[in-house]
Amino acid sequence: MNLTKIKSMLKDSWIKNSMDLPFFLILLLVLSIGLVMLLSSSYFYAFYNTSNNNSLHYFTRQFGFAILGLVVMYAISKFDYHQLKFLSTLGMGISVLLLVLVLLMPSEDGIRRWISIGPVQFQPSEVAKFMLILYLARGLDKDYRKLTSSKLSEETFAQRLYEMSGKKILLTQGTTTLFYYLFIVVVIAGLVALESHLSGTILVMGIGVIMLWLGEGRARWFIIGAIVAVLAVTIVVLEYENIPLLRDYMAERIQAWLDKDFEPMGARWQTNQSLYAIGSGGFFGAGLGNSKEKYLYVSEPQNDFIFAIVCEELGFIGAAGILILFGVLIWRGIIIGMRAKDRFGTLIAFGMVLHLGLQVALNVAVVTDTLPNTGIGLPFFSYGGSSMLICLAEMGVVLSVSRQANMPKVYTFRNSKKRKATRSSEA
Repeated sequence: MNLTKIKSMLKDSWIKNSMDLPFFLILLLVLSIGLVMLLSSSYFYAFYNTSNNNSLHYFTRQFGFAILGLVVMYAISKFDYHQLKFLSTLGMGISVLLLVLVLLMPSEDGIRRWISIGPVQFQPSEVAKFMLILYLARGLDKDYRKLTSSKLSEETFAQRLYEMSGKKILLTQGTTTLFYYLFIVVVIAGLVALESHLSGTILVMGIGVIMLWLGEGRARWFIIGAIVAVLAVTIVVLEYENIPLLRDYMAERIQAWLDKDFEPMGARWQTNQSLYAIGSGGFFGAGLGNSKEKYLYVSEPQNDFIFAIVCEELGFIGAAGILILFGVLIWRGIIIGMRAKDRFGTLIAFGMVLHLGLQVALNVAVVTDTLPNTGIGLPFFSYGGSSMLICLAEMGVVLSVSRQANMPKVYTFRNSKKRKATRSSEA
């Protein structure tokens, strides 16, 4: 075997085991735009609200988290994703402990969402969402035959119910398996709800439903669940004043969403300023850095409502372009999942990018007043170290799957010429 052939084999092996370059480059582009927009939206607020009048306070911290997140992402991408099966069980246990621990932390206005370790704060709910995807992917892969089975469940309570009902009530293996994993989702969502974290609860339930659907649970249960969810949401919206489980601020936000004239200087302030920002941006925008609403009109513009500043400065064209980039990133992640080596790889790739898509959709819906204000950040744009690290870690998992996926991952002009030459010779 000559040296040229050895070099060619090594090169082919490197390309075959490399991460997906298009996904990586699109992600870097989204992240870069997000950091630029965070700097633009936060510098005045940071100057006005930090003790040392540091305009770069939020940007430097977010940039640091982004660099750390990219290192974590690359490290995870080099990790064989099959090893995550063991980590998912351990991680889920740790997530539950952290969600319980955060409830013992000192509250801020009755809200407990962060655990502080020295100067570092993080949200356990962010970790829980990541680990929930891994845990469900592992379980739904392992129990696939049970989940799709129509046989009588082997569980003792299912067989007793079958006998006691005169063999009329049949709980299949598919039903009991589906409800077991649904129970896990509800437990996690319940613990997040106890933090008074409505947006986190919605995301956990959304992730759970998406993963169970991808796991091929029986369609009838999703139809029943959708009907129950619609009825529940309708009752909450119509009777929010009479539901004791809703905290005062939640009921106020629903009222502010329904009544556009409700407390314009209070509960409606943030949403109204967001809509003013979007409207003033027009088609082409006021220009990067030229937002007026970020000057203490939109409260904490670097956080959940950063997309309003994006719309004001970059206009409809810029905002639509960013959403298209998110869409392309998610689409590429779905392609990676479809070409994954096995079912587990497909489930975790789909879960990670669809979680990203769900969070983007909910954030834009809140900013545009399509949904009540629930405090959902825009991935890679909104300020927050926990969110940045977890989002990039999730993208690292997708890149790990891509390394073993059956798809071309490096595109060059030279490779294109070779393909054309091969087709010509075959013709």
